[in-house]
Amino acid sequence: MTLQGKVALVTGAGSGIGRATALRLAQDGATVVALGHSQDSADDVAEEIRGAGGTVLPVAADVADAAAVREVYERVERELGRLDVVVANAGVNGVWAPLEELEPQEWESTIATNLTGTFLTVRYAVPLLVRQGGAVVVVASINGTRTFSNSGASAYATSKAGQVAFARMVAVELGPRGVRVNAVCPGAIDTEIDDNTEQRGTEDLGVAAEYPDGQIPLTGERSGSSQQVADVIAFLASDAASHVSGTEVFVDGGQSLIA
Repeated sequence: MTLQGKVALVTGAGSGIGRATALRLAQDGATVVALGHSQDSADDVAEEIRGAGGTVLPVAADVADAAAVREVYERVERELGRLDVVVANAGVNGVWAPLEELEPQEWESTIATNLTGTFLTVRYAVPLLVRQGGAVVVVASINGTRTFSNSGASAYATSKAGQVAFARMVAVELGPRGVRVNAVCPGAIDTEIDDNTEQRGTEDLGVAAEYPDGQIPLTGERSGSSQQVADVIAFLASDAASHVSGTEVFVDGGQSLIA
């Protein structure tokens, strides 16, 4: 699954799944554009990539800011001359709260980063991707696609469902131009995203469920790792997946089948 000679952009590269993916794609030979929300986070993962012998261009942008995203791609074209892979990973859990307590600006903030950010990340990549063909991987979730038991996560789940619909639509549109588009839907993954989640009044929402043997058939209570998700992304980004487009891969140990 070599990516030698290719350029791959990863959003949300400063931590979690994005960081693991940036490292994995660099290991596979790609020049990685590590896009972080801050320059410090991008520089941090860039240092690790370089330490392992990889090549990286660290950049910073808010993926919900169209002008900032466009400027990133202008820099990629100017400095690297091509783009082969885009991993739209940047996202937030946002605020989880009862529907009547979720403020409109909280809804809008989650949608802006997760869904609009994905649109902008892919939209401004198209002119570069279609030159030689390439691959897009959207990082969605089991929430809003197979799982609907996280009551209070209405904004988050809606944004993730929207990402999958977007990936399917764009796969059909860009397929004739040589660009494959797929999504990965992680379940419980050991990342820092939960540290930035605000939950209000969700304790008694929805229908209670108990899983005495754990809610992940493959591992029981043990969450998956960012590296496991990155491995699937690396496959979808590579020529090993050359006839795979318009689909989603659930990286959840079977969790979404029962949870």
